[in-house]
Amino acid sequence: MDGKIDIFTILFLVIAVVIILKLRSVLGRRTGDEDARIERYKAQERARAAAAAQTQDKVVTLPRRDRPEAAGEATASTATASADAEERIRAFAGENTGLADSLLALRQADPSFDPDGFLRGARQAYEMIVTAFAEGNRKVLKTLLSREVFDGFSSAIGDRESRGELIDQSFVGINKADVLEAELKNSQAQVVVKFVSELISATRDRAGAVISGDPKRIKEVIDIWTFARDVSSRDPNWKLVATQAPN
Repeated sequence: MDGKIDIFTILFLVIAVVIILKLRSVLGRRTGDEDARIERYKAQERARAAAAAQTQDKVVTLPRRDRPEAAGEATASTATASADAEERIRAFAGENTGLADSLLALRQADPSFDPDGFLRGARQAYEMIVTAFAEGNRKVLKTLLSREVFDGFSSAIGDRESRGELIDQSFVGINKADVLEAELKNSQAQVVVKFVSELISATRDRAGAVISGDPKRIKEVIDIWTFARDVSSRDPNWKLVATQAPN
């Protein structure tokens, strides 16, 4: 160039400046329409989030389907447990096949039934009942006896109280407890247990004199008690429904 300003160069510079100013006026300014679009977008996002949350609340997670082998394994495990339970029950009954069959029928009606566990509970109940009767504790007896047996025990306690008598008793222990019979009638299960226990017991009058028994001698006592429960009930507790003396 020779130092002169070309008219076309000036023209291009003017056009470039105009274009730049025009772009700045458009890009650098927020219009009311743009703000409205942003607000609509935000509202739509909130609506989608609310819809997603509502849908999630309604979703119920279904259990996964186990692989086909799992069902077979569960069946095999159940069969094994059943076989083990039958073996234990027959071993418990010994040579008394009739008792074994009755206990198995009870087990079938109530899968939670276990003769060893039942017998442990029966031994505890026996000690509690014998002790509560000697003490005249009707509250404990009411939880362990049927209504008919409770009425009989309560009447005997009342007669003793009316005479002013007290039982001085120490429970030594249970020497033996055997299941003699088991029966299932409809949903009512009954199990007969023979207890051989040792007690120190004496009855005293109002003045404290011993009128029966011996406070210094251990006495062997034999009782045959019948426990029952409704296997269709959610209540797992057995109650004493009958007592009898040995033949």
